[in-house]
Amino acid sequence: MRFVIQRVKEAAVSVDGEEIGRIGSGFLVLVGIAQSDTRAVADKMVKKMISLRIFEDENGKTNLDLKTIEGQLLIISQFTLYADCRKGNRPSFINAGEPGMANDLYQYILEQCRREVPVVEEGCFGADMKVSLVNDGPFTILLDSEDIFSQIGS
Repeated sequence: MRFVIQRVKEAAVSVDGEEIGRIGSGFLVLVGIAQSDTRAVADKMVKKMISLRIFEDENGKTNLDLKTIEGQLLIISQFTLYADCRKGNRPSFINAGEPGMANDLYQYILEQCRREVPVVEEGCFGADMKVSLVNDGPFTILLDSEDIFSQIGS
């Protein structure tokens, strides 16, 4: 599972010219799901994301997490995070999760986030979305479950 987390001042998503989600200060999160991902992996990723201390405190140090600043979430599914560009010039998406399974896991991630964060907006799984944001910093973090959890022993 891969999360691209962007600290934002604001972000929005639209489908067919209609805005379907908007947040203020918080995280825009692009979520890529692999075929091997599970709810247990999702739980760990959500916990890690929400606990990231990447907002500035009164001294300008990145020391505050999403809950502390009462931040919001906009979560967008993005299978292209599993693009394999090692061979040729056309990416392969063979490692991305099958759509039915990936959508179920995406919905699960949204549910888990809503248990922790009051404002959670979402994209539309599988749709052609237009995402806009005002990146704060910019500050972007990549969480990859294969890198993170293999190092800390789950």
